[in-house]
Amino acid sequence: MLTLGIDTSGPACDVALVRDGELIAHGREAMAKGQDSRLPGLVRDVISDAGESMNGLDRIGVVTGPGSFTGVRVGVAFARGLALALKIPCIGVTALQAAMQDGQQGSAIVLLPAKRRPPELTFWAQRFRTGAPTGQPEEIGIGELVSELGAHPHFVYGEGRDALREAMPDLTPHAARPTAARAAEIAANGTLDGALASPVYVRAPDAALPGGRRP
Repeated sequence: MLTLGIDTSGPACDVALVRDGELIAHGREAMAKGQDSRLPGLVRDVISDAGESMNGLDRIGVVTGPGSFTGVRVGVAFARGLALALKIPCIGVTALQAAMQDGQQGSAIVLLPAKRRPPELTFWAQRFRTGAPTGQPEEIGIGELVSELGAHPHFVYGEGRDALREAMPDLTPHAARPTAARAAEIAANGTLDGALASPVYVRAPDAALPGGRRP
């Protein structure tokens, strides 16, 4: 099975091509904006580098967030449009799933920075058991997170380790970040039930419409 992975939920345009569990081509370019103009070309480049064609794709896995509102919209819209044109499944993978390593055992929580400026320090969080999600992504404050981990220990993966160590000196978090390659692996192995990808925003965007109204 040939699966394309796409992640534009963070500060990069990340594309990977996976065949039967093996990464055969990858492209990643750091960018805070402009993913909409670069993503189509990067997808073409990655597929061409592997000696494959668009028509050879069997599935697309796209990171659906949470993350950059604009980046999430760009990645999901492009992936869904390409899948529709090719008549193949487009499977959504949360950013936290795409950061979880394969083969993880036991209870785990994956964290990615949401609000990064103290005292408004929060994380996107999703919980897993033996690699499978046990709930949806949510936003959690550092105080609530410390209380939860104190009462119910988990393996901790993700970013923002310095803030976690400052709050919990005895904690040993494992570095992890979402990747297009991991999204492709999960999509290739996943079922097609409810496969159509939809953005995962968790909270409303910070931007306001004229007059102070939220979109």
